[in-house]
Amino acid sequence: MLLASSLTISIPIQEKFLHCLSVKSELYVPSSILYVSNTSSYSLILLSTAQNLRFTGSSVPKPEFIFTPLNESHVQAAVICSKKLGIHIRIRSGGHDYEGVSYVSEIETPFIVVDLAKLRSISIDINDNSAWVEAGATIGEVYYSIAEKSNIHGFPAGLCPSLGIGGHITGGAYGSLMRKYGLGADNVLDARIVDVNGRVLDRAAMGEDLFWAISGGGGASFAIIISWKIKLVPVPPIVTVFSVRKTLEQGATKLLYKWEEVAHKLDEDLLIRVLVQLTSAGQKSERTINTNYFALYLGGADKLLQIMQENFPELGLTRKDCIETSWIKSVVHDALYPSNTSSEILLRRKPVFNENYNKVKSDFVKEPIPETALEGLRKRLLEEDNPLMILTPYGGMMSKISESKIPFPHRKGNIYEIFYSTSWQDGDENEKKHMEWIRKLYDYMGPYVSKSPRGAYVNYRDLDLGMNRKSNTSFIEAKVWGEKYFKDNFKRLVRVKTKVDPDNFFSHEQSIPSVPLDG
Repeated sequence: MLLASSLTISIPIQEKFLHCLSVKSELYVPSSILYVSNTSSYSLILLSTAQNLRFTGSSVPKPEFIFTPLNESHVQAAVICSKKLGIHIRIRSGGHDYEGVSYVSEIETPFIVVDLAKLRSISIDINDNSAWVEAGATIGEVYYSIAEKSNIHGFPAGLCPSLGIGGHITGGAYGSLMRKYGLGADNVLDARIVDVNGRVLDRAAMGEDLFWAISGGGGASFAIIISWKIKLVPVPPIVTVFSVRKTLEQGATKLLYKWEEVAHKLDEDLLIRVLVQLTSAGQKSERTINTNYFALYLGGADKLLQIMQENFPELGLTRKDCIETSWIKSVVHDALYPSNTSSEILLRRKPVFNENYNKVKSDFVKEPIPETALEGLRKRLLEEDNPLMILTPYGGMMSKISESKIPFPHRKGNIYEIFYSTSWQDGDENEKKHMEWIRKLYDYMGPYVSKSPRGAYVNYRDLDLGMNRKSNTSFIEAKVWGEKYFKDNFKRLVRVKTKVDPDNFFSHEQSIPSVPLDG
């Protein structure tokens, strides 16, 4: 009996898992879809969608193995077998989470990664204005597939083509169509998930509370998303984009203040975001701040110029600044590719630009930040090597949707959202310096942004706001970060979580806790 027990213990965990998968899925499960740490392909798969090099170093905890399911039955079996064998799982669809929680665990071991990259089918139904999209498909693949079927349909989601749609929608999904149609999560019709018991459920079977929770309540807290049914939205055959850059010497501070006043009030067919960053050339003492105004207008250039002349003439937009194009080409423009880039670039699953070490934060702004404060912001940006801020205007549909319609609550009353980022290439060597810089910048911005709570966007995850240090975090501890992301919706998310996953199987450093509300 003792010999049998020791033999059982000596069997590698991946072999136990594969055996369990074959039994539970009633399908042959090839070992080639399980990548073990001592194999050459393991690192390749682990790094394939890892967007933040901070979480890829040798000292960072690594999964025991990576499982890449080929169908729903594999995912069901993975949940059942992970529970049976006491293995913690992390779920990855695109790997864009800024704190690496989809492929790193600082709180529980052993853990594995269930990587959904091979579940990427896309089925477009133009007649029904909808599409079924598997979780591992990227936003770029979704956009490209829509455009193959129609030049007058689109979907309101993010800018970076390599975003996995499974996790992207769970946090909300910002994009250039948000002032017209809201977020990606505002435009989902149905979903297929694998719940904590290994069941495949659609919207009708899971119920409206759980469907509400997964549609903007943050990824990997409630279930594994297998696929979304999304609502396609109308776009005109011709849209207009522009990119206008202004430096400090061209009155960038005054212009930015004017943008603050008007951007959220413009026609909802027009979104003008601002990228604030350093010039890349010259000595550090000679650097200056660029403000780059990127826009999408759902219409022709003549009408756009009229709107701009009436509402924002200070930008000095001219006809030669405007590019009339198709919606799919505007997506390429939004992703910061050169204007002559083929739309097939959207099919690249590995991002071209984002491989670096980085740290991000976010804020919501309710009143224009005074020019004096913007000047102080400029001075702080000049202190860092590679800072970036992206300001995204609100108004339009974003102000018309109720705070409680989905878990994402940041709606009416906000005039824009801020994304802060710093990135570096020298690894751990100067990480402390860069992290301190962005934290000081965040502190500086405190008086000028939302309060009680100070809001944050869950898709720009920030573990500085607080984290689950153990598997059963109390409501009081978790609401520190939970209310920043979800405001009053956090309480409802906890109730749903406690009902559908009472043992907190789906957990990570900032997952919704499964606890009584008086805990």
